Amino acid sequence: MDGVAQLQKQLVDFTDSLFQEGFLDEQFNQLQQLQDESNPDFVVEVVSLFFEDSERLLNELAKALEQKTIDFRKVDAHVHQFKGSSSSIGAQRVQKVCIAFRNYCEEQNIEGVKPWHRCLKCLQQVKLEYSLVKNKLETLFKIEKQLIAAGGSIPT
Repeated sequence: MDGVAQLQKQLVDFTDSLFQEGFLDEQFNQLQQLQDESNPDFVVEVVSLFFEDSERLLNELAKALEQKTIDFRKVDAHVHQFKGSSSSIGAQRVQKVCIAFRNYCEEQNIEGVKPWHRCLKCLQQVKLEYSLVKNKLETLFKIEKQLIAAGGSIPT
């Protein structure tokens, strides 16, 4: 198997694993469908904007949870925005932890557990899933770049 065929197989296998492990959903495929010769970096650009937005939202959430009195509406608004942007690129696992976080914000308290403690746990989970999907997508784009540099094309 030559280098290009090997890279294409690696790309297909890696992409399949992202869907099987629930990192990505059908929305990511739809995003890829919007990419063409006139805009070959469309997916990378959209995902890069997602990364920038996510970093900002994670910082905003951390600041909101550092306050003496937590404004659950503000926290919920940030999580809602994060859920929406995760959904728009197909980052399914991030979206799911955001939904759980939002459900908690609606309840605002769980019997016997301090609200901020539960929010911090939710934030840690969101950060973890975001970090995982970011690393996976960066790896995916790296494989795509190697494939194109080797003279191959990205399978559709």
